[in-house]
Parts: sequence; C-alpha cells; structure tokens
Amino acid sequence: MSIKETVPNFTSLASALVTLFGNSVAIAHTDRLSGGDINKAYALTLNTGDKIFMKANSKNNAPFFTAEAAGLSAIAGTRAIATPKILCTGTDDGEDVGYSFLLLEFIKTGDKNRNYWESFAHDLAQMHKSDCSNLISENKTSADSFGFFMDNFIGARKQINTPSTSWCDFFRDSRLLPQFHDADSYFTAEDRAKITKLLDNLEKFLVEPEAPSFLHGDLWSGNVMCGSDGKAVLIDPACYVGHHEADLAMTRLFGGFPQVFYDAYNESYPLQPGYEERLDLYNLYQLLNHLNLFGPAYLEPVLGIVGEYVD
Repeated sequence: MSIKETVPNFTSLASALVTLFGNSVAIAHTDRLSGGDINKAYALTLNTGDKIFMKANSKNNAPFFTAEAAGLSAIAGTRAIATPKILCTGTDDGEDVGYSFLLLEFIKTGDKNRNYWESFAHDLAQMHKSDCSNLISENKTSADSFGFFMDNFIGARKQINTPSTSWCDFFRDSRLLPQFHDADSYFTAEDRAKITKLLDNLEKFLVEPEAPSFLHGDLWSGNVMCGSDGKAVLIDPACYVGHHEADLAMTRLFGGFPQVFYDAYNESYPLQPGYEERLDLYNLYQLLNHLNLFGPAYLEPVLGIVGEYVD
C-alpha cells in the first residue's frame, strides 16, 4: 500500500470537470444534500449523464480535503472494503471569497443484503489486518509502528499523527494530551489532578496490540453507507495506524451496531482479553473532541470516564 497515491488537484471546478469528463461537459443540475456539520455537500448531475458527489468548504480549508483524499486512498489500497472513488481535489476563486472542493464517485445507496453486518465485520477485520508498514513513512527501516504519514482531521479539529514506536505513548501524546490541553478551561484543579494521574498511568490500562492496524479513525454509523450492492461503504475517514480496538470502540459510542457484527468481527480478528475494560478509555478521545467542538454538554461523560480509571 503506497502512501503517496497521486490525487489530481485543480485550480478551478471547471478545469477539473473538463479534465475528468471532456471539453463539452457542463453541470446540468445541482442538488444540495443534507448531512455533515463541516462541509457543504452536493450531487452534481452532468450533461454527460454522469453523477458525482462534491464536498465544498472555504478556500483556506482545502487541507480538509487533501487529508480526506489521503485516507480514502489508503482505505482503497487495502482492497478490503469499499469506499468512494476519489476524482480530485481543488480550489476555485468563484463565489466571492473562493472555495475548496473534493469530487468523489456518487454512491447510490441500496438495501442491506442478508449478510450485511457479517460481511461488513469481516471486511473491516481484513482492512485492520492489512499491511500498513509504509503508511507512516516510505522508509521501511523506520521503527515507528503507530501514526500516519500526515496529520489529518477528526471532525473540524486537527488530528495529530506524529509517529511512535508505542501505542500507549501514541494514544497519550497524539490523542488524549492535545484534547485535554484544548479543553483545559472546563476543568477544575481537582479534575486536572485526576487527568494527570490518568495520563501518567496510561500503560496500566492500555495494552500494545499484537500487530498495528490501519484504522478508519471515526467509525460511527454516520460514516458507513450501504452501497447499491447491499454491502458497506466507508466514508469520511480520520485514518491512522493504531490498535484495532479503537475502531471497534468507536462503533459503540453512538448507539452501536448489532451484536452479530461484533461476533463476526471477533471470529475474523479476535480482540485481546480485557477489551471491554479499555473501551471507555478509547472513547474518551472522541468525547473530548466533542467537548472541544460542541461545548459543555460533553463535560460530564468526559469526567465520568476519567473518574472510572483513577478513582
């Protein structure tokens, strides 16, 4: 799996469409799509008969799309599970202040097939078991096992992916610490003492994985679609190399998947003993991110998890 898949980048939407679909191309119809808190989303129907998906944001937020394209490309490189084909990224000077965009294959949704959850679980396990040794650096002699070759985003916030040889160190330094730092104004002195105790003793709660895994990174139900073939399609990644338990924990944060999914996953890639005791700690990162994005409604669950491990 290469970490340097070339994604075309254009300086206007018009030039992107001409290059991809020919000189006579034009947008016949634009439909604004619902969903998503960060980007505007559109279905573009072209006069060629093609239909494509476009995300747009302000011009200075172009790195959102560069990072998303890198993650989608890495997922596709595993050949384990479906994800939308990347057409291009780009910026455009139109609409007064300009905008950035990402063009993707338009996924036509369908009904889940009879074995949807089992197939999804097995495909995800295969992605987690794929060779990810060069997703951190092209330098095959590097001892770093966790991280990613670039920083990316978790929601609207930057996600640090500084490589590390230790999963526990990576989770402390590149996941929990930046979030706790940015949320500091919410905490009392007593809270800060507990947080320090948790971070100083993280190795007592986390385990190193049997092997590093390539993760989606933001794997909740809103980031999984059902394609026209009735199988799962992954979207909106926040990819990195870590412990596969972190992806499984995220699936359970906002409602969870049916038990048949977890049973099938454990058949394909058994979880290490004690996973249930670590689950909340992994989701502490996601809840901290929500606290920093959306405010104090998430403070109580954050402090509840901190107390769970240090009280």
